[in-house]
Amino acid sequence: MGVLMGRVALVTGSSRGIGSAIATEFAAEGAAVAVHGRDEAATAAVRDRIIAAGGRAVMVLGDVTSPEVVDRISTEIGSALGPLDVLVANAGGNPTRPGPLERMSLDEWRAAVDANLTATFVTIAAILPGMKQRGRGSIVTLSSAASRRPTPQSPVAYAAAKAGIEVLTKWLAAEAGPSGVRVNCIAPETIMTERNEQMIPAEVQERLAQTHPLRRLGSPQDVARAAVYLASDQAEWVTGIILDIAGGAVLK
Repeated sequence: MGVLMGRVALVTGSSRGIGSAIATEFAAEGAAVAVHGRDEAATAAVRDRIIAAGGRAVMVLGDVTSPEVVDRISTEIGSALGPLDVLVANAGGNPTRPGPLERMSLDEWRAAVDANLTATFVTIAAILPGMKQRGRGSIVTLSSAASRRPTPQSPVAYAAAKAGIEVLTKWLAAEAGPSGVRVNCIAPETIMTERNEQMIPAEVQERLAQTHPLRRLGSPQDVARAAVYLASDQAEWVTGIILDIAGGAVLK
């Protein structure tokens, strides 16, 4: 019996990378999972892998910065799997490059804020009322080490958006707690997703690993296992935390 047996979960942005690992780990722990993305082929591939491994999964597609799209996704999940018990608001990304703030365009700023903070807000706003009505639920948001220790090398709009997600998480934990809903946040450091494996040269990976007390970079499974814990009853008295999955690189 997995620790998420009988739960219904939505993992946004789960067609690849960290989100894919979380969706797969949730299914292995017994959850029925809604795999979400905008790339139909990639999203279907994750769904099919979960089903082939004996799990239960459906695919939902769309832009989660749109309230109408998220409402439609929520209805589709309800019809296929039942009411949501767990939401992982993972969809996001870094559309901007590091550099001086004064060189950033307003469009670049908005792109980073929308992809991360707005997407998280819109998704939670659609899902939270049902959780409150049922008197239970667990929400996990995704921040980043970029917001935990900002440097000039961090893309400022991305870091600011992720910091906003952390404040939103704490506010929601206090506001939704009396309704039985827990809200927590995971803040990963460098995670070796397929994309990072391709983009970061091996010598740079080794150099980055040496900046972490545990002397390695993170894997998507490191984040997925943390998400399982926060979503499960093992964390039933845990809410409002920011959990650094960072190999000791973020010490506070």
